[in-house]
Amino acid sequence: MNHILSNEHLEVKLTELGGTLSSIKDKNGIEYLWQGDAAYWSGTAPVLFPICGSIRNDKAESRQGMQMAMPRHGIVRKSEFIFEGIRDDAICFSITSNEETLKKFPYEFKLTTRYGLAGKSVNITYEVENTGDKDMPFFIGGHPGFNCPLVEDEDYNDCYVEFEKEETCTVPIPVTETGLIDMEHRTACLDHAKTMNLKHELFRKDAVIFDELQSRKIKLLSKKSKTGVELSFDDFPYIILWSSANDGPFVAIEPWVGLSTCSDESDVFEEKRNVQVVKPGEKKAYTFTITVL
Repeated sequence: MNHILSNEHLEVKLTELGGTLSSIKDKNGIEYLWQGDAAYWSGTAPVLFPICGSIRNDKAESRQGMQMAMPRHGIVRKSEFIFEGIRDDAICFSITSNEETLKKFPYEFKLTTRYGLAGKSVNITYEVENTGDKDMPFFIGGHPGFNCPLVEDEDYNDCYVEFEKEETCTVPIPVTETGLIDMEHRTACLDHAKTMNLKHELFRKDAVIFDELQSRKIKLLSKKSKTGVELSFDDFPYIILWSSANDGPFVAIEPWVGLSTCSDESDVFEEKRNVQVVKPGEKKAYTFTITVL
């Protein structure tokens, strides 16, 4: 079932399946959000929890020896959330742990997703609550895909990304066969640059994983029409750019708290980079914003 937020600038649709965005349109009818196409990628804007990316062989264990078994991007992105209504001018959905989730991730939780509309901005908050009796390690992330190009008569190569700050960085190499990350081998990506042109070749070997960015904002823009979106992501240390290897007409801009298991990491969940921990009865919230330009 779709739920709608709208104002004089945007109409935003949300769905209980995955508790997430399903459409962002402006007053001119331009659809910014990728609408899913199984020929390229059937997703739209999934919520990633309690992992972002993959764990080695889809398995890990806690320091206490509890076993986890989760597919790429976790256990909620294809689940039905409960519509909790509108609170503080935001539409809220939630999902709680159950018998099936506990088989994969042995912790009790409540995950609430909240979407608010202010002007041309959509504010997205993920709130993680520990409803169990032991400390819960986790990761959380967003995966919104955007149409690229956004308007007719433009091409993928007319699009580029612009960073908030001038960047010089390398990126680790994704291992396509496993979904993991090779941290021992990195490639140069940006050299005193604020922009990067989009081209399908960037995604032949999966994603571009930015783990060294200084910027907390990134824009997707058209050289011709100047249409685009901006993501601000202060609560997320990593940004992933991804599109399908078969020239998908979209790009996903993904704010993540954590990464796929890296080549220098063990299979102990709490030993992964930037692991988050929420204590029994505690909540932690993470927000990013999508602004139509």
